[in-house]
Amino acid sequence: MVNRVVVGAHYGLSDWLIQRVTAVVMAVYCLVLAGYLLWQPYVNYDIWTELFSNLVVRSFSLLFLLSLFYHAWIGVRDIVMDYVKPPGIRLFVYVLVILALIMYVIWSAQILWGM
Repeated sequence: MVNRVVVGAHYGLSDWLIQRVTAVVMAVYCLVLAGYLLWQPYVNYDIWTELFSNLVVRSFSLLFLLSLFYHAWIGVRDIVMDYVKPPGIRLFVYVLVILALIMYVIWSAQILWGM
């Protein structure tokens, strides 16, 4: 019998699934938004403002952005794990990316809710 020794952080399946789910959320959002914009005879500031004054649209937009940021984090983390070997540099890159993504979340909330 072979004893298998598993080492590492065990990201595998859960991160694969999360990336697929976030990709579906982003695709649905893009299709819904594109459908709405194609349905409008013309798009101006008033139409755009009316669209984003709806709580459902703002919430779906925030869900899209959070999905985008988490999707990006998993992708960047995997690339950095594969190509950046020195642990100090890898940690530095992780911290920079995490801080940038947190700032993007705050900025997105400010834009969508005018905080």
